[in-house]
Parts: sequence; C-alpha cells; structure tokens
Amino acid sequence: MLRMLEIEVCAIKGKCPVHNVGDKIIIDDPKILLHRTDALCTHALSSLLHYVLILESGADPVKLGLTKSIDKEHAYIQCVDPGQPYTDGGTVIFKITRITKNVSK
Repeated sequence: MLRMLEIEVCAIKGKCPVHNVGDKIIIDDPKILLHRTDALCTHALSSLLHYVLILESGADPVKLGLTKSIDKEHAYIQCVDPGQPYTDGGTVIFKITRITKNVSK
C-alpha cells in the first residue's frame, strides 16, 4: 500500500486570491494530481513542499509540531502570505491528511 496526501484549505485569514475554503490539492508523490486539485498557489506550495515527502513516508505530525496530540491524524501548515496590514492577501491554513491507496499488481 502506498500513501497519497490530501491537502485541504480549512481556513483563510483575510482574503486569498487563489484558494477558497474546501479547496483540495492531491499529491501522489512525485506528482500533483492536477485533475483532482482545485487550485494551486506558488506561495502556498513553497510552504507545503517542506513537509510533503516526510508526511507521505509516515512521519508523526505531532513530533514535527504540525498538530496537537488530540488530532494526530492531520498536519496543519499555513502559507507565507501574512495578510493585512502587510499585504492585500491572506493566510491560508491547510489540513494535510494521508490517504492510503491500494495498488494492484
């Protein structure tokens, strides 16, 4: 069994010109599955890529400091846009969930 990642926008502080709450990005390393991805922002991607590989391989998001122990099934990461008063954008909070996919031989 291999793992994929589902990255969902769970909150936006301010205004994001790319993402909406509920948008998803699906990663099947090394591919971003564009046909299953709602939107993709380069600012957010720079933050997400730091953790994609290690989360896919089974790293503990609690030990990485990406969630609290009560929610150890998910990791939370935010984009780098600080929002108002510094930019006209907003900070997007992403929830990352591992998805197990079955591979037939």
